[in-house]
Amino acid sequence: MTHSNEPSTVTLVDLNRYIGTWYEIARLPMRHEPEDYTDITATYSLNEDGNVRVDNRARDGDGKAHQSIGEATVVDGSHGAKLEVSFMPDGLKWIPFTKGDYWILRLDEEYRYALGGSPDHKYLWLLAREAVVSASVRDEYLGTAREKGFDLSSLITTPHRGMPVSNTELG
Repeated sequence: MTHSNEPSTVTLVDLNRYIGTWYEIARLPMRHEPEDYTDITATYSLNEDGNVRVDNRARDGDGKAHQSIGEATVVDGSHGAKLEVSFMPDGLKWIPFTKGDYWILRLDEEYRYALGGSPDHKYLWLLAREAVVSASVRDEYLGTAREKGFDLSSLITTPHRGMPVSNTELG
């Protein structure tokens, strides 16, 4: 892939406004997130070192709770719009190819909706602060994804059944 094929990102992300819980509205398929997952959330918080803690939660097809904790670092010069994320344990993060790219491709001024993706166009997430978005918002953001070169033919709409994974379930 050449850099000319990479999607453009937003120019600036205020991480203090981006932190908090986001609901996954739609995504492209990923091997570590089975298609039958529901009630998917991503909660971001700032660590003392300035990195971003990523707490992904979901339910599988049987309703069992799952959690994955990762850490994201801001790519130098990206003004918060490009993150490198690792879900590896601290002792293994040094291994090459254990980080994934998460680029913020679109973000509304109120930080209610976000479109994240990877520069190789393999991964895409439509996120919102609420579990449901209007059809017009969904269509608008997915239109942006198409304009940026993402193939949405295998897009998965994430079901939300009103049962986000709680801290007590994770014990």
